[in-house]
Amino acid sequence: MHNAHIGIIGGSGLYQIEGLTDATELQVETPWGSPSDVIVRGQLAGRTVFFLPRHGRGHRILPTEINHRANIYALRSLGVRWIISVSAVGSLQAQYEPRHIVLPDQFFDRTSRRAEHTFFGGGIVAHIAFAEPTSVTLRKLLADAASEIGTVVHNGGTYVNMDGPAFSTRAESEANRRLGFDVIGMTNLGEAKLAREAEIAFATMSMVTDYDCWRVEEEPVNAQTVFDHLLHNAGTAKDILARVIPRLPTVPDWPEHFALDNALATQKSIWPPETVKKMGVILERFC
Repeated sequence: MHNAHIGIIGGSGLYQIEGLTDATELQVETPWGSPSDVIVRGQLAGRTVFFLPRHGRGHRILPTEINHRANIYALRSLGVRWIISVSAVGSLQAQYEPRHIVLPDQFFDRTSRRAEHTFFGGGIVAHIAFAEPTSVTLRKLLADAASEIGTVVHNGGTYVNMDGPAFSTRAESEANRRLGFDVIGMTNLGEAKLAREAEIAFATMSMVTDYDCWRVEEEPVNAQTVFDHLLHNAGTAKDILARVIPRLPTVPDWPEHFALDNALATQKSIWPPETVKKMGVILERFC
């Protein structure tokens, strides 16, 4: 296998990656439209890396406006087989403090955009296994790197994905806490589902910025509270990425890289040609 590259999806506060050499901006179009912004290709720690800011540079795209299918497809079409997603989250439990990092191993879906979280349809059905939605191996590498630089990291936890853009009401925050969820955000679930369908190993670095609004002794979360922690968190994320990237293999042979082997439900003989064409690199190895 070739073209096994690394993708970084930057969230709030992470709009660029320092240290990239030979940086080139790529304008990529996909069958699902345009990604959030140009994709920057460069070299970091001896590897080819593609960086995409999910909200666009300048933070101009709402969470519900993000074209996750275009973002993930664009990266896959460029040969990306590992994605590290970086995002700001609110803490739902006291042990996750601002500036801690949580590496979720589970998601809970409170979004209203299910149709936009799959590449399939149009005559081809697939049901991916999603019991373990993030890569165990990639999370371990991230956890090790975070510990090496002295950052408090929690390997595991449940990320509940809400629509936004408004933050939670206190009743919603309390309900999520009582259900045992750990952090809350607005963006990562769609990325995780689509990355699995695209046979990309995926993990997310959830950078804690606040306590949502359940902690009554704290000020309720607001945009200023979040952004006050973002610069610190972005610097931490960059340090971790610089350590993890050279540790990733060059051959995509993790379980996530074969996620469609037992997922395709529609007989190949009746696949509509127009859907096969649209799916492109997603179905390439089956055609």
